[in-house]
Amino acid sequence: MRLRWFLWLVLGLLPSWAAGELRLLTEEAPPTSFLHDGKPDGYAVEVVRELIRRTDSAATIELLPWTRAYHLAKTESDVALFSVVRTVDREPSFQWVGPILRGSTRFYSLKSSQLQIDSLEQAAHAGTLALPKQWYTYETLERMGFTNLYGVPSAKHMVTMLKHGRVKLIATEDLTLREELASGGLTPDEVQSHLAFMRSDYYIAFSPNTDAAQVRRWQRALDGMGEDGSLRRIRERWLPQVERP
Repeated sequence: MRLRWFLWLVLGLLPSWAAGELRLLTEEAPPTSFLHDGKPDGYAVEVVRELIRRTDSAATIELLPWTRAYHLAKTESDVALFSVVRTVDREPSFQWVGPILRGSTRFYSLKSSQLQIDSLEQAAHAGTLALPKQWYTYETLERMGFTNLYGVPSAKHMVTMLKHGRVKLIATEDLTLREELASGGLTPDEVQSHLAFMRSDYYIAFSPNTDAAQVRRWQRALDGMGEDGSLRRIRERWLPQVERP
């Protein structure tokens, strides 16, 4: 009887212990997050690991497909997703900690095409512009009235089409440019960058059911990383070309 009572008590406590552990979700997006030797690595992963240490949080970091991770972060308790662009539409769905990173989105063409893009109007009339249709950038340009957009399923498709001359332009962030070009067989030396038309601040998005006091602790810890220079040092190691948030 005593043993059964003890087991019942322990099992009764397990949900409260489990609920206190954070699931920190991210996607494959080098160099900010990716798997290296089977373990999560990258700029954002290193920042999050340091925040886990500074807040003394019980937490795990997992790489999942974006759609599944986004759904879990919106609907489950004690879940956070990084790195997420903070937008007006997403604002009420999460509790936000950040920014941890800022990216600049530019238009890119092949250098051999000798295109010159100095304005949004020129970009809108320069020929077909390929973009993954699920990207926020695609939505933004569509709202701005661009009629030359060509939706593709992935960054690799986008770059491959540019390489073979099937489109005149692509648009992407400086954060992931090198890796995205490599996926389609191009290098930064083969493309021409044009005007930066959008800047995006990236955050850690906590689920609405996560303890708000814990979210505030994470924000204070991130502020501390900014004040003592550790956030800058991590950024300069991984992303020396990227501007400060």
